[in-house]
Amino acid sequence: MTFAHFRAPIAVALGAIAGTLSRYYLGEWLTVLTGPENFPIGTMVVNVLGCFLMGGFIAWSYRHETMPSEIRLLVATGFLGSLTTFSSYELEVSALLEAEGWQQDWLYWIGSPLVGLICLYGGLSLGKVNDKG
Repeated sequence: MTFAHFRAPIAVALGAIAGTLSRYYLGEWLTVLTGPENFPIGTMVVNVLGCFLMGGFIAWSYRHETMPSEIRLLVATGFLGSLTTFSSYELEVSALLEAEGWQQDWLYWIGSPLVGLICLYGGLSLGKVNDKG
């Protein structure tokens, strides 16, 4: 294997480190500013900001066709993907909405958060069962 085989995963990993740390510190900073965490303002701001940045970066990167794919991977998949997976989800929803087949769009758009929430509660319930036994 050559170094070229590792360029994409390294780009994603480096972006992910920066995105994860940014999410953590921005969330902490917003919690300090707004007081006790009665409302997940940090998560909401990060998700909305990530969507805005994803849209802006994707639009900008398509205008710059000579941009190396590793840069797109570093920023979009690595940094923004770990800053918030919500931005990746919204980007995929927008791609589905532009394509044909609205049934698939609705299934992904509504199904992901709904089924995700059901699965979260399932995992929480399973964790509680295992704690007792």
